[in-house]
Amino acid sequence: MENKSFLAKYAKLLVILAVFCGSASGPIATIISCPPLMIGFGRLTIALPFFAIPVFRNPEKRRMLKEMDKEQFFTTMATGIFLFLHFFCWFSAVKHTNVSAAAVLASFHPIVVLLLTIFVYKKKVPSKAIIAIIIALAAGAYLMCSDFSAFSDGNLMGKLLALGAGIFMGIYFAVGGRVRPKMDGSVYVMLIFFWCWVCFTIACIVTGTPVLGYTAMDYIGIIALAFVCQIGSHAMFNLCMGHVDSLYVSAWESMDPVTSTILAVIIASQIPSITEVICCIIVVAALLAYTRYSAEGENNV
Repeated sequence: MENKSFLAKYAKLLVILAVFCGSASGPIATIISCPPLMIGFGRLTIALPFFAIPVFRNPEKRRMLKEMDKEQFFTTMATGIFLFLHFFCWFSAVKHTNVSAAAVLASFHPIVVLLLTIFVYKKKVPSKAIIAIIIALAAGAYLMCSDFSAFSDGNLMGKLLALGAGIFMGIYFAVGGRVRPKMDGSVYVMLIFFWCWVCFTIACIVTGTPVLGYTAMDYIGIIALAFVCQIGSHAMFNLCMGHVDSLYVSAWESMDPVTSTILAVIIASQIPSITEVICCIIVVAALLAYTRYSAEGENNV
């Protein structure tokens, strides 16, 4: 059964560790020659059994699967679809632009959580937190506009895809945060990874994307993504989501531009531009301020 006492005690630290594991995703993907659909399909195909086998071998967890209500079924399906869209946009983005720029734009998912918090969940958010988000948006917009001349070589398209990855990640966190506390962690993670894998499988079949014929280094990279990023990051995020709210997870994930940039230099030899570094600093600082002011608002309620 899920070790709730361990997760409850160390959930916040495990979220931070998951951020560092997830930061390796972009740098590793840049050195893999496979198309984005194959990267996602391979990553999920390797990781999924590590979550499915323990669930199906446990009678209690099999019972939980059978007794799921419609809300849990469709919410986990939707969460898996949003995770698929996030992965596809992210792996496509780092094929067209620097990891540093992509990570800055993909880090905007707290904005999506903010909008859903205000307009869907009808919660109040402090004005200082909203100002911090506006500053982050301004820095991201400048980063986008600074490269319109590079549209022909795909750089701007990569940034648009990275922004899409951030939007889908925000929806993924917000939707998942509503249902995760009501479900066993291992069952929840297995289901969203399953639906994500189904989406990648269908997409590969429809587009005719091959799963064989790549280099040994490509497959090694996909294995690394499965264990370091899928298991060490996304699975950890979802397990911890039952003990910390989605805002905390999403906010700490905003540190990804810094760690991704460092790992991109080490793994992919990508040196960020001065503009990317400055925008990265502004976005991270603004999102951290947003986290602080949001937390103060919750404490004052």
